[in-house]
Amino acid sequence: MRTHKPNLSHMALRVVCLTSGLALMVGCTNPTGGQGGLLDWDLRGGSALTTRDAALAATERRPAPDARGVISYPGYQVAVAQRGDTVNSVAARVGVDAGELAKYNAIIPTDTLREGEILALPRRVASGGAVAAPNAGAGVAPVDVSAIATTALDRVGTATPPLTTKPSGTEPVRHQVRRGETAFSIARIYNVSAKALGEWNGLGANLDVREGQYLIIPVASGTAPVRSDATTQPGQGSPTPTPPSAAQPLPDEKTAPAAAKAKETPASPDLGKARTSSTKMVMPVAGSIIRPYAKGRNDGIDIAATAGTAVKAAAAGTVAAITKDTEQTPIIVIRHEGNLLTVYAGVDTITVKKGDTVQRGQTIAKVRAGTPTFLHFEVRKGVDSTDPVAYLQ
Repeated sequence: MRTHKPNLSHMALRVVCLTSGLALMVGCTNPTGGQGGLLDWDLRGGSALTTRDAALAATERRPAPDARGVISYPGYQVAVAQRGDTVNSVAARVGVDAGELAKYNAIIPTDTLREGEILALPRRVASGGAVAAPNAGAGVAPVDVSAIATTALDRVGTATPPLTTKPSGTEPVRHQVRRGETAFSIARIYNVSAKALGEWNGLGANLDVREGQYLIIPVASGTAPVRSDATTQPGQGSPTPTPPSAAQPLPDEKTAPAAAKAKETPASPDLGKARTSSTKMVMPVAGSIIRPYAKGRNDGIDIAATAGTAVKAAAAGTVAAITKDTEQTPIIVIRHEGNLLTVYAGVDTITVKKGDTVQRGQTIAKVRAGTPTFLHFEVRKGVDSTDPVAYLQ
């Protein structure tokens, strides 16, 4: 039998890599001089059989975009953001309307994009074309509504380098994110890794996705991925095993009847009738959420609505403050039971004043015109923001 004498220096390096975490493992090198000089992922040594290359090549690389950052497939096109890009600058570079591009991707035109982030194009654009400056067409700097709302509360007192590969001819599946989905749940549906999904779509370190966002699904092993939740017809697929109870009949048993219910036992209370919906709030305006809650980045939700739409109080309470930002855009803050506050920004034509008592669903203002037009809505416990969706019916 052949014996393999361990190399102590190699073993020591593996221990260091393992205990230093995944981030350090990516940066470790293989002292045996393996392919690419990378870490020996199998920890088998340079002379042993390795499946590292096969594991790393489980999905293909995303094709390189053209000069304007556009990747074209037979059925659709996507644009790849450059460093410093906004939706406005991407729209100017590829030649589409910024508002149309933003609405199609459930995002705001002035939002800054991550380098490598994917935007789905609402219609096809011509190939080639000159490259615009990264911030071309950016327009007016974005307004931080979250910071505005926080100021109002204070007054109340409370890269991977570009690839040179070309599309393989296989068109990746395009998936639109639904409410409640995450990058991990979507990756499981299509049987691809969440890491590959993030790299193909430029999702960032936290793999955050938003409702209405379009994702392209990485092409695995040279073939288009399919949904893994597909069902088969009855009688197909894996055979059903025979249950143990079918091998022989159950023995005869003499069971005693259950004890009779005591005559004086009171009826069980109906907890469903006793429950109230006082903690639930109504939507301040009817519309889709174009920007979800993200603590520290967006302390509320942005709801798309046409200018002039009535803004309703989400719950009964007292108007705690009516203030304005530096551009004289009004903000309303309402105090509710349970130390809750609701904030309404991007409004005008206010019909209430500070100190007024308002009822659930009462009109308090109208949506202010803008590009795009939306209502920013927050729910706060004291001064800490929380996701409003949990409170809405």
